[in-house]
Amino acid sequence: MPPITRATASRGGLSADEMERRIGLITGVTELEAIGSADVVIEAVFEEMDLKKRVFSDLDRLAKPNALLATNTSTLDVDEIARATKRPQDVLGTHFFSPANVMRLLEIVRGAATAPDALATAVTLGRRIGKVPVTVGVCYGFVGNRMLARRSVESERLLLEGALPQEVDAAITGFGFPMGPFAMADMAGLDVGWRIRKGRGERNEIEDALCEAGYYGQKTGKGYFRYDAGSRTPIPDPEVEKIILDASSRRGINRRPIGGEEIVERMIFPMINEGARILEEGIATRPGDIDVIWAYGYGWPVWRGGPMYYADRLGLAHIRDRLAFYADRSRDQTLRPAPLLERLATEGRGFAS
Repeated sequence: MPPITRATASRGGLSADEMERRIGLITGVTELEAIGSADVVIEAVFEEMDLKKRVFSDLDRLAKPNALLATNTSTLDVDEIARATKRPQDVLGTHFFSPANVMRLLEIVRGAATAPDALATAVTLGRRIGKVPVTVGVCYGFVGNRMLARRSVESERLLLEGALPQEVDAAITGFGFPMGPFAMADMAGLDVGWRIRKGRGERNEIEDALCEAGYYGQKTGKGYFRYDAGSRTPIPDPEVEKIILDASSRRGINRRPIGGEEIVERMIFPMINEGARILEEGIATRPGDIDVIWAYGYGWPVWRGGPMYYADRLGLAHIRDRLAFYADRSRDQTLRPAPLLERLATEGRGFAS
């Protein structure tokens, strides 16, 4: 029995009869040739482009004509993956969110060559399995993870400047998220992002040091936090704090206390700024799509209405000014207000306009 099914049944989410019925619908195989009769094929190998392209070259050879070929990539270029086949019109992204049996969001990534019928099939399939599908365009990280990457940059910077994981997580859960960024990273597995960064020639000073020490998160009992056997409760870890302090020292950073209000602004406002860029580029069609993605895929507190709605309520001029302040202080030009945000703030308008 798959562990996810067992866990769902143990919590009362499935009756024993329904569990057995669903298990009976699954046939496990190890031969790739078995996909020859499938109408839909979803690939979910590691986030390594060369590996995914090899898989799709095989799928192109083995899958029947007009089969939908989907990749569960969370960051990679769907168009490049599609070019590994002779049928790019049948290729798109179906980005499920972890844990997939719980999270309802499904980012459907429309490639440059994706045919309308393939896109319609993916949307229909998503709805049929109880997901909330949102169609997005191709870019690194699509919508959700592209915005999350901005938060991740700030979360590491906060640790280097003086905050600890438990302080950052407390500020974000106080804002309304069910889980802080570091506990969430531990749940997802730190090695996933580590693989992606290595493939891109990038480094995260603290998280990569944790991975190099074998701290991958909950599955190894240690990540940003420590976990007792059989428990998912994060416990602050002095060894991790030492890794953080050492990283600050290597960078020559004088650490300082950082308050909860600053933590929230620095975690949330850069995401809103990236959302503005995403809208400018047409990766998302409307601000409401971004809000749906964050509410259903990332635990955004629904009573705050999604990041773009929240920005409108808070006032874009305030967000613009705070971003400019943090950009000046950090000398990080990526924090400069996006042109769309700047223009709307100057005109006294919001994203909804």
